[in-house]
Amino acid sequence: MNEEQLYLKPNVVMEPLVDKWYAWSHLISPATAAMNIVGRHLAIIESYLMAPAIHANAVLNPKMKGGPFMDFGGGRIEEVTELQDQSLEKQNKVIEFAKAIKTLDRLLDAEATGYGLEDLYTKVPDILRGYVELYYDRNNNPGFRFFESLLYQSEFYNKSSQSLAMWITNNDERPFCLSTPRLNEPDVLSLNVPFDHACIDALAEMKRTANSYAAIKEICGITPEQEPLFKTFFTETPPPPYEKYTGDKIRMRYFGHACILVETKDISILVDPLISYYGYSSDVQHFSDVDLPDTIDYVLITHNHQDHILFETLLPLRHKIKNLIVPRTSSGKLEDPDLKLMFNNIGFNNVMDISEMQTIHFNDAIITGLPFIGEHSDMNILTKACYLVKIGDFKLLFLADSRIVEPRLYELVHKFIGNVDVLFIGMECDGAPLTWLYGPLLTKKLARDMDGSRRLAGSDCDKGMALIDIFQPKEAYVYAMGQEPWVEFISSIKYTDESNPIVQSDKLVKLCTDRGIIAERLYGEKELLYNKQVDSLIAQ
Repeated sequence: MNEEQLYLKPNVVMEPLVDKWYAWSHLISPATAAMNIVGRHLAIIESYLMAPAIHANAVLNPKMKGGPFMDFGGGRIEEVTELQDQSLEKQNKVIEFAKAIKTLDRLLDAEATGYGLEDLYTKVPDILRGYVELYYDRNNNPGFRFFESLLYQSEFYNKSSQSLAMWITNNDERPFCLSTPRLNEPDVLSLNVPFDHACIDALAEMKRTANSYAAIKEICGITPEQEPLFKTFFTETPPPPYEKYTGDKIRMRYFGHACILVETKDISILVDPLISYYGYSSDVQHFSDVDLPDTIDYVLITHNHQDHILFETLLPLRHKIKNLIVPRTSSGKLEDPDLKLMFNNIGFNNVMDISEMQTIHFNDAIITGLPFIGEHSDMNILTKACYLVKIGDFKLLFLADSRIVEPRLYELVHKFIGNVDVLFIGMECDGAPLTWLYGPLLTKKLARDMDGSRRLAGSDCDKGMALIDIFQPKEAYVYAMGQEPWVEFISSIKYTDESNPIVQSDKLVKLCTDRGIIAERLYGEKELLYNKQVDSLIAQ
């Protein structure tokens, strides 16, 4: 078998982990990772060990889906205890770092009263000194920012915590992943490699291009004990050939959630990649990674939430991506880590950051970064961008989870970009409360009613129609609803026909249709072809 030319099976999952927890962007940036390890992971572990039965009952309740409850049925106590011990030992410096952040917050609250801050630097917790700058905002409120690039060079960025769990999936559905660590399983192979390791690219390339078993085994550092399971991930059967789009139109393919592929014969643009697997029967017809081009010219990331930056998709695509475009920030604020820094530190060397109203020109296409408001619980998050993609005269507007809290902003944007042909808008309009995502980053406990009023919500019908009124699209598509079965493991969303986001999006689709605008709530897959120069739909 060593010299045999093999392919990686199409349904092999490469699940990225940090300390055996599912990896998302807040587990990469050293400051947010520290706060999540302490405020989320260790808190969930402690809660589980104190009351495993409560967790077992909670995960069975659909209303509690996505909550901080371990899905082990109340068992595996010894393994969870061992994970706790390992985390406390391995992450002792990170835990100290997280505690120091809260200490610094309290120090500033008590002693930064409007007078000069220079003397306070000597009172900054020692573990943070040199990594922070103190400041006042214009209203005399104190704060601090990190020199984030230095944190990546410090002991607080521990690549040895990163690993991959490899396993074979035979269906689209998986349990919610953010509240339950990945413990040892007989059919799951643990590869202790950091996310910038060459073996990830080598494995991913084998989905299309055969390689020798001996070569991939050496690259991945497979031990004799791992080899029997590792062998099962490969096959002699080649994948279906990819047929590159060679037409003279613009082809738009919907892959689920917020993932859209825009192609011409010359370029490919992939928005918010979240790609499902294939090689098994599925109840929902959908595109998968077999339908992606061999080279992706531009990947666009709209914002720093776990359903829009999915490392499980992005890491295996890394070798295909020519340019990765992310929203620009360098604020150094704890709640708003720098995405360019983050991607650079996990092996993406082709990252471009884009500002609001900045344009990138290539061939006959233009990508423009646009303002994105809403869906961030009124936090001062700069790392978010909507995108206008213009190919020839044809304009596609990706508004992600924008909630139009101030219509005049988009009226001003409209003066710059004009009407668009196709508009995509997220309408998960209820949204989780602020603490569901940002809770571990907070120092002070937020009142329940405050938390409930500041939600991670997209547009409802009225706000969505306000955008329709402004940009006058010929087609409007609701997306990013988290409905597809292969998205639920990260979104925790399960709708019924009576769910408010479904009611609101149905209403918007009907209002658009009544106006003669082609409209649909996307689900599963969709393919459309457009003329570059004529604002008309060609095929559906």
